[in-house]
Amino acid sequence: MAAASPSVFLLMVNGQVESAQFPEYDDLYCKYCFVYGQDWAPTAGLEEGISQIASKSQDVRQALVWNFPIDVTFKSTNPYGWPQIVLSVYGPDVFGNDVVRGYGAVHVPFSPGRHKRTIPMFVPESTSTLQKFTRP
Repeated sequence: MAAASPSVFLLMVNGQVESAQFPEYDDLYCKYCFVYGQDWAPTAGLEEGISQIASKSQDVRQALVWNFPIDVTFKSTNPYGWPQIVLSVYGPDVFGNDVVRGYGAVHVPFSPGRHKRTIPMFVPESTSTLQKFTRP
Protein backbone atom coordinates (compact mmCIF):
# COMPACT_ATOMS: atom_id res chain seq x y z
CA MET A 1 0.00 0.00 0.00
CA ALA A 2 1.39 3.39 -0.97
CA ALA A 3 1.92 6.01 1.69
CA ALA A 4 -0.66 8.78 1.63
CA SER A 5 0.71 12.12 0.50
CA PRO A 6 0.44 14.87 3.09
CA SER A 7 -2.55 17.13 2.69
CA VAL A 8 -1.90 20.74 1.80
CA PHE A 9 -3.78 23.97 2.29
CA LEU A 10 -3.78 27.00 0.04
CA LEU A 11 -3.37 30.65 0.95
CA MET A 12 -4.55 33.15 -1.66
CA VAL A 13 -3.39 36.75 -1.31
CA ASN A 14 -5.22 39.36 -3.40
CA GLY A 15 -4.89 43.06 -2.78
CA GLN A 16 -2.84 46.14 -3.41
CA VAL A 17 -0.17 48.41 -2.04
CA GLU A 18 -2.33 51.51 -2.03
CA SER A 19 -0.24 54.47 -0.92
CA ALA A 20 2.47 55.81 1.35
CA GLN A 21 3.33 59.01 3.12
CA PHE A 22 6.92 60.21 2.93
CA PRO A 23 6.46 63.99 3.31
CA GLU A 24 10.13 64.81 2.80
CA TYR A 25 10.50 62.83 -0.47
CA ASP A 26 8.95 62.78 -3.91
CA ASP A 27 9.11 60.51 -6.98
CA LEU A 28 9.27 57.22 -5.08
CA TYR A 29 8.58 53.65 -6.14
CA CYS A 30 7.84 50.50 -4.17
CA LYS A 31 9.19 46.95 -4.37
CA TYR A 32 7.54 44.04 -2.64
CA CYS A 33 8.49 40.43 -2.01
CA PHE A 34 7.20 37.64 0.17
CA VAL A 35 9.30 35.74 2.70
CA TYR A 36 8.06 32.44 4.06
CA GLY A 37 9.15 29.20 5.73
CA GLN A 38 10.58 26.13 4.06
CA ASP A 39 7.24 24.27 3.99
CA TRP A 40 5.67 27.01 1.86
CA ALA A 41 5.74 27.23 -1.93
CA PRO A 42 4.17 29.70 -4.37
CA THR A 43 1.79 27.96 -6.78
CA ALA A 44 0.44 30.91 -8.80
CA GLY A 45 1.03 34.62 -9.24
CA LEU A 46 4.07 36.76 -8.63
CA GLU A 47 5.93 36.64 -5.32
CA GLU A 48 7.78 39.89 -6.03
CA GLY A 49 7.15 43.06 -7.98
CA ILE A 50 7.99 46.71 -8.54
CA SER A 51 5.61 49.65 -8.92
CA GLN A 52 5.66 52.74 -11.05
CA ILE A 53 7.21 55.98 -9.79
CA ALA A 54 4.65 58.10 -7.95
CA SER A 55 4.69 61.82 -7.19
CA LYS A 56 3.20 63.31 -4.03
CA SER A 57 -0.41 64.39 -4.21
CA GLN A 58 -1.02 68.13 -4.10
CA ASP A 59 -3.47 67.94 -1.18
CA VAL A 60 -2.63 68.24 2.51
CA ARG A 61 -1.93 64.47 2.84
CA GLN A 62 0.93 64.57 0.30
CA ALA A 63 0.33 60.86 -0.36
CA LEU A 64 2.25 58.81 -2.89
CA VAL A 65 -0.44 56.70 -4.57
CA TRP A 66 0.59 53.47 -6.28
CA ASN A 67 -2.54 51.23 -6.20
CA PHE A 68 -0.11 48.42 -6.98
CA PRO A 69 -1.89 45.03 -7.36
CA ILE A 70 -0.76 41.87 -5.59
CA ASP A 71 -2.05 38.40 -6.49
CA VAL A 72 -0.25 35.26 -5.33
CA THR A 73 -1.20 31.81 -4.05
CA PHE A 74 0.89 29.69 -1.71
CA LYS A 75 0.57 26.09 -0.56
CA SER A 76 1.87 24.51 2.60
CA THR A 77 1.50 21.50 4.85
CA ASN A 78 2.29 23.50 7.97
CA PRO A 79 1.45 27.03 9.20
CA TYR A 80 5.00 27.49 10.55
CA GLY A 81 6.75 30.19 8.51
CA TRP A 82 3.49 31.96 7.58
CA PRO A 83 4.22 34.39 4.71
CA GLN A 84 5.12 38.01 5.29
CA ILE A 85 5.10 40.77 2.72
CA VAL A 86 8.22 42.94 2.74
CA LEU A 87 8.03 46.42 1.24
CA SER A 88 10.95 48.62 0.26
CA VAL A 89 10.50 52.18 -0.99
CA TYR A 90 13.16 53.78 -3.18
CA GLY A 91 13.77 57.22 -4.61
CA PRO A 92 16.51 59.41 -6.03
CA ASP A 93 19.17 61.08 -3.91
CA VAL A 94 20.72 64.47 -4.76
CA PHE A 95 22.91 62.78 -7.38
CA GLY A 96 20.00 60.96 -9.06
CA ASN A 97 20.93 57.51 -7.69
CA ASP A 98 18.15 55.31 -6.34
CA VAL A 99 18.45 54.85 -2.58
CA VAL A 100 16.20 53.13 -0.06
CA ARG A 101 13.84 55.59 1.66
CA GLY A 102 12.11 53.06 3.90
CA TYR A 103 11.33 49.41 4.44
CA GLY A 104 8.86 47.39 6.46
CA ALA A 105 7.13 44.02 6.73
CA VAL A 106 3.87 42.55 7.95
CA HIS A 107 2.44 39.03 8.13
CA VAL A 108 -0.28 38.14 5.67
CA PRO A 109 -3.53 38.12 7.71
CA PHE A 110 -4.37 34.75 9.28
CA SER A 111 -8.15 35.00 8.86
CA PRO A 112 -10.08 35.19 5.59
CA GLY A 113 -11.81 38.39 4.55
CA ARG A 114 -10.94 41.99 3.76
CA HIS A 115 -8.05 43.46 5.66
CA LYS A 116 -6.29 46.80 5.61
CA ARG A 117 -2.78 46.97 7.01
CA THR A 118 -0.67 50.04 7.73
CA ILE A 119 2.99 49.07 7.66
CA PRO A 120 5.41 51.18 9.70
CA MET A 121 8.40 51.99 7.53
CA PHE A 122 11.89 52.02 8.96
CA VAL A 123 14.23 54.57 7.47
CA PRO A 124 17.94 53.76 7.24
CA GLU A 125 20.31 56.32 8.72
CA SER A 126 23.52 57.34 6.99
CA THR A 127 26.68 56.05 8.63
CA SER A 128 29.20 58.57 7.38
CA THR A 129 29.33 62.33 7.87
CA LEU A 130 29.57 62.85 4.09
CA GLN A 131 26.43 60.77 3.49
CA LYS A 132 24.57 62.72 6.17
CA PHE A 133 25.67 66.00 4.60
CA THR A 134 24.63 65.04 1.03
CA ARG A 135 21.29 63.60 2.14
CA PRO A 136 18.39 65.79 0.94
